[in-house]
Amino acid sequence: MPDMPETGTPPNGSAKALPYAGLRVVEFTHMVMGPTCGMLLADLGAEVIKVEPIAGDNTRKLIGSGAGFFPMFNRNKKSLAVDLQTPEGRELVLKLVATADVVSENFKPGTMKKLGLDYASLSKLNERLIYVSHKGFLPGPYDHRTALDEVVQMMGGLAYMTGRAGDPLRAGSSVNDIMGGMFGAIGAMAALAAREKTGKGQEVQAALFENNVFLVAQHMMQFAVTGQPAAPMPSRISAWAVYDVFTVKDGEQIFLAVVSDTQWAVFCEAFGLQELRADPRLQSNNDRVRARDWLMPLLRSQLAGHSAAELGAVFEKHALPFAPITRPQDLFEDPHLKATGGLAPITLADGERAGQTTSTVLLPLTLGGERPGVRMNPPRLGEHTRELLQELGYSGEAIAALQAGGITR
Repeated sequence: MPDMPETGTPPNGSAKALPYAGLRVVEFTHMVMGPTCGMLLADLGAEVIKVEPIAGDNTRKLIGSGAGFFPMFNRNKKSLAVDLQTPEGRELVLKLVATADVVSENFKPGTMKKLGLDYASLSKLNERLIYVSHKGFLPGPYDHRTALDEVVQMMGGLAYMTGRAGDPLRAGSSVNDIMGGMFGAIGAMAALAAREKTGKGQEVQAALFENNVFLVAQHMMQFAVTGQPAAPMPSRISAWAVYDVFTVKDGEQIFLAVVSDTQWAVFCEAFGLQELRADPRLQSNNDRVRARDWLMPLLRSQLAGHSAAELGAVFEKHALPFAPITRPQDLFEDPHLKATGGLAPITLADGERAGQTTSTVLLPLTLGGERPGVRMNPPRLGEHTRELLQELGYSGEAIAALQAGGITR
């Protein structure tokens, strides 16, 4: 599939311009956190230029659980490959940054300063520049530490809440990296709004640890309100009596929930459990929570003979909450995602399947009833270098010399 034009309009032919069409973002990012920020702005219409080393962003080469990072978080971007360790490379990038509205980075503290690409240096050249730094920690006692999503999940209470007691477990996605990038983008949006009023840019900082603390803040406040520590999710006292995974016919599993007194009445009627509905020990949700020790085994026994599909059909018919236990790969064929345009085709740039088309997941929002789509595939390394250098005024001879000298690719 060829690259789609950088038009700032959705791929369905709508004449609506995306909100950040005309905005230029230059990003020095890798892995997930920084690229997520750029992807959000790119999906919303910004021209996002990914500055990569000559050898390419190492994220392109990851295998295992990292294999999906680059294709997921780098769509709708251009790639400029340049050696920032050379004076010529830095000069080139400074010319590019002079044309930017936003610079985004997520390297270790001090890296950008050594290159002369920190906010203090760049803001002197352009006071309207918005500079987004994605770090492990906001400035403070921990900011010298190396942070990873798993590190902050462990030290920030999320792994404790996710695993069983005595068995901390990281969440099954890069939640802090992704959300940290989202907060970086939100900060950039706020700074853009402020610039409309003041004419000046500013530095925005987002951090993994602080993001993680925000995620567990509800449990902190639970302790503040009740005086009781929050229990890990597998051993928590649920707020609702029926709110659990059930193993049913042929070993299938399904999540079922009954979270109100009205739903309890509907549930009992649907499954012929009138005796339970009439039981004076089960009249309110709190009564049923207190009865979970004997109620849940009884319900598991009553439902065990049904298939997951049968239970799902009954719950759906009566507007009761339920969910099949789905694997990520199954979502490519999810009928709702397919019907609502939640998936879009892209061509892979790297790896064993480079050049092949697959589907990617779009932002979970609509603008005017439309999902912001894919305008450009995840870029090949240096795919847009020549185009961008020409735009900056470099001649064909100068571009050839930079490439021959290994300064660009």
